[in-house]
Amino acid sequence: MVKEEYRLRITEVFLSLQGESDTVGWPTVFIRLTGCPLRCNYCDTEYAFTGGESLTHDEILAKVADFGVRHVCVTGGEPLSQKGVQLLMQQLCDLAYQVSLETSGALDIASVDKRVSVVMDIKTPSSGEVEKNLYSNIDHLKIDDQIKLVIADRADYEWSRKIIDERGLSDRAAVLLSPAFGQLDPKELAQWIIDDRLNVRFQLQLHKILWGDEQGK
Repeated sequence: MVKEEYRLRITEVFLSLQGESDTVGWPTVFIRLTGCPLRCNYCDTEYAFTGGESLTHDEILAKVADFGVRHVCVTGGEPLSQKGVQLLMQQLCDLAYQVSLETSGALDIASVDKRVSVVMDIKTPSSGEVEKNLYSNIDHLKIDDQIKLVIADRADYEWSRKIIDERGLSDRAAVLLSPAFGQLDPKELAQWIIDDRLNVRFQLQLHKILWGDEQGK
């Protein structure tokens, strides 16, 4: 019997191009864990809330190795909601993969291996989950980590601008602003950033540009 901490419930393991963050464009293996305690209104991975397959760490590592690339993204759902993901990320780092973690920011990141690049999503009001933000996580970010905010409307933008200023986010890590796919014209968000000379990086989701709203990309 394999111990619980050596098993994870996995929705999918697949190869694609990284669509966001500072590794955008790199061929990347995505390990999508099942389950999430949040229910964001703009979520595009609801299919990962339930189901999945129970895999051992060794089985997951073997799947990753079969793809033959060096970038690995641990995502979800919410990866940190599962016991054992911390050990998996450590194992991936030990094997010299370049590992990133996509997390909602609602769960504590203090124990994440420092070799992992954290991409933390601070929830904006339109998500419906803004009260779940765990702002103490900001203190655990490294300068080469990233903070992502998804903007669905002007109210989200103004809220984000205030949070960035009040919490000094641009001094903690790179701040990425993304238009919510299908909800905000990217040109509008780009112009707001330009008009305000906001110290953030505008980003589009490359995978959505290439493949639209298909799942598994």
